[in-house]
Amino acid sequence: MWFSRTQRARFVSMVAGAGLVAACAAPSAQQSAASARPAGSDVTLTFYNAQREETVKAMTDGFTRETGIKVNIRNGKDFELANQIVQEGAASPADLFITENSPAMQVVDAKGLFAPVDKATLAQIPPGFSPSTGTWVGVAARATVLVYNPSLLPASQLPASILDLGSAAWRGKVGFAPAGADFQAVASAVVATKGEAAAATWLKGLKENGTVYSGNVAIMKAVNAGEVPAGIIYHYYWSRDRAESGANSKNAELYYFPNKDPGGFVSVSGLGGLKSSKYPRETQQLMQYMTGPAGQKILAEGTALEYSLNPNVPTNPKLKPLSALSIPEVDIAKLNGPRVIELMQQAGLL
Repeated sequence: MWFSRTQRARFVSMVAGAGLVAACAAPSAQQSAASARPAGSDVTLTFYNAQREETVKAMTDGFTRETGIKVNIRNGKDFELANQIVQEGAASPADLFITENSPAMQVVDAKGLFAPVDKATLAQIPPGFSPSTGTWVGVAARATVLVYNPSLLPASQLPASILDLGSAAWRGKVGFAPAGADFQAVASAVVATKGEAAAATWLKGLKENGTVYSGNVAIMKAVNAGEVPAGIIYHYYWSRDRAESGANSKNAELYYFPNKDPGGFVSVSGLGGLKSSKYPRETQQLMQYMTGPAGQKILAEGTALEYSLNPNVPTNPKLKPLSALSIPEVDIAKLNGPRVIELMQQAGLL
């Protein structure tokens, strides 16, 4: 077909314009690969896990059954895995990271290594259990408690505040596990609510007056056996023992600190996807599943007896409801794990 000079010029202009629009609208290589790939096809997510192994496996197994996307779990401890991710940087093979306590999330977040969490996923968890930054999301929680032996410590003598436990009046009466991430998370809440000076005084007092144990279970056993009247632990160690035989908890009870005391701190397990992930879409899918009804139901009905956080999933009936706890107002995005460790070292606890 013959075109006039004017028609040919208009045709060339239209083609060039279309090419420019297409170039501007073209997605990134990562986006193109993700959108072109069928969901779950030849994808194995690498999940750095510092949470309870059985819990995370049950949730990821449920995800795999639903989506066909496989998950390879690498287990470790909170700060061990957080520091590993920081060292690996953009070359990290990890797609996701979950912690037992949230301070380790800040180690990774401070380096800008998390990708923003989809808004629909964030909306599944109440705001207080996720940071306002939207870079990670809360997925499970555990309450700080004082486990005590009523035969050695009557209810009328329970402390008004966790800070009281650092005083000379509690010499030899309280056990704690300073080397564990659990206690360090509680200490971070003391810093966040009472300031560094008060926290430093408290930690020094515990060093002078408290009894050191290797972990929460060891503390509970000691309290149950009458070795020490009370100890600082998370609720679920006692709850799990009572749900089984009660052998290590039958002589012990739990005390929940009132009045939004830092001793009522509820620690959150954080979940985040890494910017360096090769599978951003599938990573977001897993986070949405774990915070959604199906994943949270697995958590709530499991033997871990941690708190589910999705309000549409009922709390395990063996637990005191979160709504009944007097939880202090703590911005979990600002819990400073490294600074707490420095304060504990200064107090001679580490």
